[in-house]
Amino acid sequence: PPSKPTGRVPVIPFTETEAVLDTLLRYIYPVPKPVIRSLEELAPALEAAHKYDVQAATDGLRKNLVAPELLRKHPLRVYAIASRYNLEEEARIASTATLAAGLLTQPLHEDLKAMTAFAYHRLAVLHERRASEAIKLLVLPDEVRCRLCSGAQYVRWAAAPARGGATPVSGKPPKWWAPYQERAREELRARPASGVVVSMQFLQEAAREAGCEQCGTSILASFWWFEQLREKIDALPATV
Repeated sequence: PPSKPTGRVPVIPFTETEAVLDTLLRYIYPVPKPVIRSLEELAPALEAAHKYDVQAATDGLRKNLVAPELLRKHPLRVYAIASRYNLEEEARIASTATLAAGLLTQPLHEDLKAMTAFAYHRLAVLHERRASEAIKLLVLPDEVRCRLCSGAQYVRWAAAPARGGATPVSGKPPKWWAPYQERAREELRARPASGVVVSMQFLQEAAREAGCEQCGTSILASFWWFEQLREKIDALPATV
């Protein structure tokens, strides 16, 4: 004989927390979408969406994953999460965000454990290649000089081979160039992005290290070159 109804509501056990399930269901039902403010909220929700194959939730969470605030604060974690779920477009966006943040400066986090060696290797290759190409751009043009430490007294003359006349040969660069170049190389190896090496604070520190009263003026007069440097670095490949 058929069993008598017990009046109990069937219960389906879930391993996810109430907050995660609430986020997931908000993408399914016609209610306001959840507001995601941290990766601590987003990562488990994305895992659940992937686990239960809820495409609507996955699509919504992908947009949240590359929100500017999350990319600014946690670019490597965002890249790791995107790579874990094969979110290629989001991984590319996050890889660009890691350039200004650096790799070795990012704190360890559980999110990084699931990142494959392949995903990390291609990110490391991006950083290494971009740093190498950016450092090659650190070549000071002859017209960038300091009136005090590399002015006319440092310009030597050589005989012109064709007409027997004299032609000026470049003198030595201003004193600010050596400390700037050394620090810029170090910075680009750590963070292959243009923001720091053309910043006013970075340039002021080079002028102080130079020990020349006019080097600060020389740097300001050479700002056109730093703008060119910024544009050239920004034009280098920036995604995995």
